[in-house]
Amino acid sequence: MITGAALPGASDAEPQPVQATVTVDGQSYTAEEDVRAEVLFRGDYSATTEEEIAASRAQALTAAVASGLPLSTAVNLPTAQQVLMPLASDTYSLSDGFGASRPGRSHMGQDLAASVGTPIYAAVAGCVSLSTERNSGYGVSIRVESLLDGKTVSTLYSHLNNGTRAVKVGDCVTSGQYLGDVGSTGYIFGSCLHFEVHINGRPIDPRPWLSKNVD
Repeated sequence: MITGAALPGASDAEPQPVQATVTVDGQSYTAEEDVRAEVLFRGDYSATTEEEIAASRAQALTAAVASGLPLSTAVNLPTAQQVLMPLASDTYSLSDGFGASRPGRSHMGQDLAASVGTPIYAAVAGCVSLSTERNSGYGVSIRVESLLDGKTVSTLYSHLNNGTRAVKVGDCVTSGQYLGDVGSTGYIFGSCLHFEVHINGRPIDPRPWLSKNVD
């Protein structure tokens, strides 16, 4: 449950009132104008234990998402040192690609067809900004925000199996870290991982990006 409490800031500057809506695990929260959504300055936590730091980071990320601010305003995003395939070799086949026709839109990622239960791994190191069992047609989804080559990189992993998410909002992961299992949730026939890549906020074709960056 997300509360309407304002988070401590890093400076004496007066925070500006905002109106924002955020949905986490199917629960909606709306901050009215009289609720000030401040974002913690990156890395500026008064917490000391790992649990307290994780909780503070999650609050900062949630506030950033709710306010429409870049996650880099809330936490120090890890700089990715390598890119890995999100599924192990010989466990998947490529199916619908970027730009494939969809009713009223184009496909925004690359589908990797795989059996239900196939492990999914983080392609790049970063921090989790979305982890939910319900993400509209995407089904069970996880999104990781990263820095790579001086650019912000957002990777989305969708259609995961129910109950297999191994990370929550605010967690920071390493490349190759287990995220969950392939499933068939959302609008999909069969089972697959829907994998999206956004560079500086713009979707790109994940296939050539992976070919270029995967060692």
